[in-house]
Amino acid sequence: MSTHPETLALHAGWRRDEATTAVAVPIYQTTSFQFDSTDHAAALFGLSQLGNIYTRIMNPTTDVLEKRVAALEGGVAALAVASGQAASAMAVQNLARIGDNIVASTDLYGGTWNLFANTLKDQGIEVRFVDPADPEGFRRATDERTRAYYAETLPNPKLRVFPIAEVAAIGRGFGIPLIMDNTAAPLLVRPFDHGAAVVMYSLTKYMGGHGTSIGGIIIDGGNFDWEAHAARQPALNTPDPSYHGAVWSQAVKPLGPIAYILKARVTLLRDLGAAISPFNAFLILQGIETLALRMRAHSDNALAVAKYLATRKGVTKVIHPSTATGQDAVRTAKYLTKGMGGLLGFELAGGAPAGKKFIDSLKLLYHVANIGDARSLAIHPASTTHSQLSEAEQAATGASPGYVRLSIGIEHIDDIIADIAQALDAAGA
Repeated sequence: MSTHPETLALHAGWRRDEATTAVAVPIYQTTSFQFDSTDHAAALFGLSQLGNIYTRIMNPTTDVLEKRVAALEGGVAALAVASGQAASAMAVQNLARIGDNIVASTDLYGGTWNLFANTLKDQGIEVRFVDPADPEGFRRATDERTRAYYAETLPNPKLRVFPIAEVAAIGRGFGIPLIMDNTAAPLLVRPFDHGAAVVMYSLTKYMGGHGTSIGGIIIDGGNFDWEAHAARQPALNTPDPSYHGAVWSQAVKPLGPIAYILKARVTLLRDLGAAISPFNAFLILQGIETLALRMRAHSDNALAVAKYLATRKGVTKVIHPSTATGQDAVRTAKYLTKGMGGLLGFELAGGAPAGKKFIDSLKLLYHVANIGDARSLAIHPASTTHSQLSEAEQAATGASPGYVRLSIGIEHIDDIIADIAQALDAAGA
């Protein structure tokens, strides 16, 4: 199989349906699968054989999606779930228990921050936030109950590239895996190549690209020796009472280095039920087929918009990887070698009122809460996606009162800039 993403996006995980020879991936819209015999059923439930049992746990359509994304990322296996939020939660819950903690970057999407600061806290998991400008902050925040590090490759809305290799190396010294949310940078960065152990996505965004389907996915890099760090990682190295005392790091050895992702599937997904529908899996597969083409167009168009915004006197700041300085510029050059993505933000001299006027004056760009659609989108994060955060938390994540976020699509660049220009004119910028 090719290693080129353009080819993998079309071919990985599927060739044809053996029963009908159909080329397109079928939608297996079924809840259940018939067993060949009682022995076959027992083997599936006992994990001595992998196969379909119930769509809450796995499904043939979803299986193709999982294999395709794992191939694109260079991972060994993946688990698709109902949403990116479910993927974020389960990626952590798979390792951390009551009394444990993880260390997370401050540069996070608002929904993730709220999940970590409040919901996981209510579940007994502490999240310690550190500024990724200094990777050593992760080391300083670590103690004997730290189970994982967590960050976004290209964080929304700050768009400061995360120091993946630096933090991954710190974590591996402790036996701590780095979990990377790569939602904003598919194909642009492969976190496994830089030492990350787990990668997750909101498939809703660039992976799908069409804004029709919600989904999430967790990918296991197969590159972290969980058994070598038994004391640090008890979730994978102590008997699991929900599976007859299975010790996951040992139980799955015949199946390959998939202890992390198999545990997530047969415990968390089984018990919490955040399953992606086969139809959504099918639609996201359609989007992935054009992902490589779209990411190039998103990156080119967003860079052109960033350059245009820099010419407007009423724009006081442009937030885009191309405008990074100092250490941030070094990291941008190191990690974003295949494009800078489709996100950018800007501050207006008129502050929040000017930002509101700009949003309300747009005609082509959609005012929606999503990112990563093929069409161009705009929003004011402080009053929407980050509104549940305190002012201090908003400042930490980069969602200042006057910040406007744009997700630049693949329309003709002249049309995108024309709409932004007339909206800026209306906002007095």
